[in-house]
Amino acid sequence: MPQTLALTSELVQQYSIRGQESGVLALMEQRLLDFDLPVERVALEYAQHHLHCADVPVDYATQGSRYNLVSVLNGTSPRPHLVFNGHLDVVPAEPVARWTHPPWCAVERDGWLYGRGVGEMKSGVAAMVMAVVATREADMPLEFPLTLQAVIEGQCTGNGTLACLQQGFGGDFVMIPEPVGPVVTSAQVGVLWFRLVLDGEPAHVLDASAGCNAIEALQAMIPALKSLEGQLNAERQSPYLNVPHPFNLSIGRIEGGNWASTVPSQAWLEGRIAFPPGMAPQTMMARIERCVEQARAMIGMEISDLQVEFHGFRSGGHLVDADSPGIQILEECHHAFTGARPEYHALTCTTDLRAFHVADRISGSCYGPVAERIHGVDERVSIASIEHTLKVYALFLQRWGRLG
Repeated sequence: MPQTLALTSELVQQYSIRGQESGVLALMEQRLLDFDLPVERVALEYAQHHLHCADVPVDYATQGSRYNLVSVLNGTSPRPHLVFNGHLDVVPAEPVARWTHPPWCAVERDGWLYGRGVGEMKSGVAAMVMAVVATREADMPLEFPLTLQAVIEGQCTGNGTLACLQQGFGGDFVMIPEPVGPVVTSAQVGVLWFRLVLDGEPAHVLDASAGCNAIEALQAMIPALKSLEGQLNAERQSPYLNVPHPFNLSIGRIEGGNWASTVPSQAWLEGRIAFPPGMAPQTMMARIERCVEQARAMIGMEISDLQVEFHGFRSGGHLVDADSPGIQILEECHHAFTGARPEYHALTCTTDLRAFHVADRISGSCYGPVAERIHGVDERVSIASIEHTLKVYALFLQRWGRLG
């Protein structure tokens, strides 16, 4: 456990927002080597050859410093193959001034560890690595194929994990230490990122009516998107029937104009919307396009060059196979430490679990520490929950080794 907390702290100190992951990757690579674990780099550009690759505005081939780390043990063994997968990238920490402590430091207080990414999901990555290290140091054999994946772009596209799958680093079951707590994932929603761009007509404010305010036109479209969100939630089915509002819309960015005394001529927004398992991303894309066109016809403003673009996450949801051997073992390991069966939880977000399920039909679950304020100010993770996760992972490794 002390080594797990130390590794977590080191990882948090490497502030790894998108495009700035080189420091955390170098640290993780060195620590894997220190633990006598083999390391291989998997370039992000391999994701571009995968059927489910999310569109991005850059060519990964020109970003040689952006890669994933993979450690494979007993790769030629014919026995069931276990994968641990966790992402090292984090979301920005702004506004930094509101944090009690600098977000790129792991600060311990009252049973919690604070810092950006400490919950999502650097403590979980540390736990999955140290469970393997502890097992080997205890001279308990790991004689089955085991792959550790430390990936990037888990926060925005999922292309890091897809690059690993494209290169053949799959398996029979995957465990992901997302900070969902000690629960078994039963389902995940689909997620789509989109961008709306439109032009108005610039004019001097001495006669603002001569122009068309692009920012106001864009704002007028948001109620239509909210209405679409309402429709999706009204249509929800099991396992989301008892979840009050599982399919959430977020207008995450908005920008427009270039001068306070000029009627703005262009504006754009970026949003994220969730949709139910069983609905194809292409179906959700068509619904957004139809929603935007209907809103355009109703706002009564002379806008032009309206564009709907899709970037980043473009992934379907899925249901987890509760009868898979890995899920049964996870239930047993949870019971061994708690005396109770774990709860099943339908996630209202997406994780890299969907890449294994949707892209390669590989079963798995999220099971990890308990975190609060993820993506928010003063993100924190329960230290006791890190220890519980570490123990469950170590026991899982032993019981998985009994298979086939």
